[in-house]
Amino acid sequence: PVEDMPYDEKGQPVDIVLNPLGVPSRMNIGQILEVHMGLAAKGVGDKLNQMLKEQQELHKFRNFLQKVYDLGETRQEVDIAALSDDEVRTLIKNLRGGLPIATPIFDGAPEASIKELLKLVDLPESGQLKLFDGRTGDEFERPVTVGYMYMLKLNHLVDDKMHARSTGSYSLVTQQPLGGKAQF
Repeated sequence: PVEDMPYDEKGQPVDIVLNPLGVPSRMNIGQILEVHMGLAAKGVGDKLNQMLKEQQELHKFRNFLQKVYDLGETRQEVDIAALSDDEVRTLIKNLRGGLPIATPIFDGAPEASIKELLKLVDLPESGQLKLFDGRTGDEFERPVTVGYMYMLKLNHLVDDKMHARSTGSYSLVTQQPLGGKAQF
């Protein structure tokens, strides 16, 4: 249940907990970078929401957004200063849920750029947060890697594929059992 899941300092519970041994055994270190980038992208939306709550002036939003788009090797040619006030407000509204990110395969955002973005949105550069046990409320011994990543459920589950037969239909010509699960 969600109330038993670990939660962060803000009280936000995690949705899923993955086994840390799953990353090295699959030799997919890109998962860690994806999680950190997802955390940083969501952090941009959280920072904008915090600034909105504090009713910051529009020029502070412009400065923050320009810093986001000017980061490291991943810089985007976006001139926030050239946008009208209404366009900036629309951009803020669109980014409140987080910064949309897409990176090419084998040429993703460098680790340094991800760290810069984490720092800009006031998150630890390590991408690890303090988590608390959902049952006891005790803090975990060490910070935990937390973030957002794309997960896809496996459709080919074993229970759907298991098949056995004791009796059933037979071929009229060969008198052999009809093959497959569908003919059962």
